[in-house]
Amino acid sequence: MSQRTTYLNPIVASSGDPWVFKHTDGYYYFMATKAKCLELTRSRTLTGLAEGDKKVIWSPEPGGSYSYNLWAPEIHHLDNKWYIYYTANDGGGDDSRRICVLENEEANPLEGQWVWRGALQTPVPGLDGTVMSLRDQLYFLYAGYGHFPDYGSAIYIMRMSNPWTLEGEHHLLTAPTLSWEKQGGMAINEGLVILRRNNRIFMVYSASTTWSEDYALGMLTMSEAADPLQPLSWEKSMSPVFCKSVENGIFATGHNSFTRSPDGKEDWIVYHALPSAGADVSLRATRIQKFGWKVDGTPDFGVPCRDTLAQTVPSGE
Repeated sequence: MSQRTTYLNPIVASSGDPWVFKHTDGYYYFMATKAKCLELTRSRTLTGLAEGDKKVIWSPEPGGSYSYNLWAPEIHHLDNKWYIYYTANDGGGDDSRRICVLENEEANPLEGQWVWRGALQTPVPGLDGTVMSLRDQLYFLYAGYGHFPDYGSAIYIMRMSNPWTLEGEHHLLTAPTLSWEKQGGMAINEGLVILRRNNRIFMVYSASTTWSEDYALGMLTMSEAADPLQPLSWEKSMSPVFCKSVENGIFATGHNSFTRSPDGKEDWIVYHALPSAGADVSLRATRIQKFGWKVDGTPDFGVPCRDTLAQTVPSGE
């Protein structure tokens, strides 16, 4: 059978909050929100994520403190171990929501035992946690619930003493103060992800509500030499860097991750979107798209492509 040379979006159905991690073993590891469990997929190709090897690696005990509403899982490889960060709560409201941590020592994260390391003790309840390593220091970034009714969530950063323990104060990096961050009935900054290139760190985040057609991506930019705990180290873009395309029929372009082609030559954005304005969030599906870089060294994510447009597969597939 000949290899496919083109693909169509979406590449994975029913998959909000997609996370892709390309490991040194040559595999892509994919996770998305399942609500009641955590499922991990392993694939040799980006376009083959839907057909990859799958395993439910975590199903919490029913009725536990953090056994409900499992959202936005991310898999990371830190200190030669695997870690998954995911949001969960006790079945109640936002005030009980925390980011939890799982650990696995096996080389292949589909094997071995995942150990629950606990819920991170963030100063405020929150969701959508991720980890950044800079100059041998781990930092935890998350969307913490904010000053109702002024805004629902804002993005904070803290130091970590190890992959499951926070230390020090948390620092507010961005709150939803701009009009495009307040669509859908709430002011939201969430779903942050780190992109690094050209001696800069780009923190790309999702703004407005996930059920709004105007769910979009914003961005903060920092020099790699700066202190990430200092809000003034970051410069905020005043307009979205990736948003809906009415012409192409793609809406609510949010909660993304970044990866590279199998040969490492291309950069790709992985994001969820809705097929129409007002579509139910259950229809969120994972799409991928190659992106480039502007002359000034900042990312150029372009416009979300129409689902019926055949696109060339990532380089190296």
